[in-house]
Amino acid sequence: MFIYQDLLDRAAAGAPVRVGLIGAGKFGSMFLSQVPTTPGLEVAWIADLAPDRARAACRSVGWPEELTEATRFADDSMEMIRAGTADVIVEATGIPSVGLVHAREAIRNGTHIVMVNVEADVLAGPLLAEEARRAGVVYSMAYGDQPALTCELVEWARSTGFEVVAAGKGTKFLPAYHASTPDTVWDFYGLTSEQAAAAGMNSQMFNSFLDGTKSGLEMAAIANATGLTPPPDGLRFPPAGMDDLAHVLRPESDGGQLAVKGQVEVVSSLERDGRPVFKDLRWGVYVVIEAQTDYAAACFRQYGMNTDASGRYSAMFKPFHLIGLELNMSILSAAILNRPTGATQGFRGDVVATAKRNLKAGEMLDGEGGFTVWGKLYPAETSLKEGGLPIGLAHNVKLKSGIQEGQMIRWSDVEVDETADAIRIRRDMEKQFA
Repeated sequence: MFIYQDLLDRAAAGAPVRVGLIGAGKFGSMFLSQVPTTPGLEVAWIADLAPDRARAACRSVGWPEELTEATRFADDSMEMIRAGTADVIVEATGIPSVGLVHAREAIRNGTHIVMVNVEADVLAGPLLAEEARRAGVVYSMAYGDQPALTCELVEWARSTGFEVVAAGKGTKFLPAYHASTPDTVWDFYGLTSEQAAAAGMNSQMFNSFLDGTKSGLEMAAIANATGLTPPPDGLRFPPAGMDDLAHVLRPESDGGQLAVKGQVEVVSSLERDGRPVFKDLRWGVYVVIEAQTDYAAACFRQYGMNTDASGRYSAMFKPFHLIGLELNMSILSAAILNRPTGATQGFRGDVVATAKRNLKAGEMLDGEGGFTVWGKLYPAETSLKEGGLPIGLAHNVKLKSGIQEGQMIRWSDVEVDETADAIRIRRDMEKQFA
């Protein structure tokens, strides 16, 4: 991707790529920090429920006052989208029901959309991506987030002639984390609640990373973008360091931990007894590949690649990701190259609400990262067959029946408003892509 010269040319011509940002939280703020040092890029609008907070975020990440004053701040995201003054809309709210509506409106208005909101993408991304293709606009994953970076590695592997055996990311995980709540999350991160509050860290959002929900969502997004297969009964989170990827993430028939070849999986930076994994990949992404010939396998050895004992499986990885600091790549790819940095192609993976504890009829579910449910990754076929309730719709809905800890929550278990926009969009997606 060679676009920097295009940026310089745009800057010289006074025709910058214009961005409309929805949501100035942590991800949005990290993106905003790079704007003053990126020629040919301009943030025209920032829409946030608290515009003054968004202004403060710009100042806190180093924006000069004149740049803040030249940017329009609003609390009405739909007004921003409909104004048509942005080349690219960035959806960074993290709220799935809202993200679906924003994406659809951007597509209707002929504007490229970068979906930081992986929750919305997993909920109905196949439908949105198809609508964007028909409208001639880009619907893109967010570069810097692990799904887009993983998709980039998969694309590299396939384009160079390797078979992709596994792909995914690393994280800190132990099985007990599935039961974590916003009240216990900071203990696992080694922080006090006061320290977290001072850093502006949202306990429910961070808990979604810890309890396995965010990992499930990100692997579903990768599966839907690449055609790789979700594991049949949820992520295993096997411990594995950088040197062990090709050994651990090979099929069970070859001594590994994959149910099938061509699967998404997340590796843990902790051994099951809590010891740190040697050379862990907690912040990174990976792809495991298989040599298709003896000659290629010999090249792995000759060029120092880490392999399994057979020498045929190897891995390529990126040890870190910079989240919003890298988002420009998606924005510029859409605006200049008219290409996404990863995009949903079909409905392969789904993430279903699963009880964190025994739940009673009449209780209200509180969604991703909350006290009641975590999100478990399933093949989409399994989710639809079982009638699983998507984690993205498991917020502020009432249970009609009791659910045991660890049990899947189904549509039939909750009271839902079938007229709600998010539910209608999801139902449309299921009909078209089941």
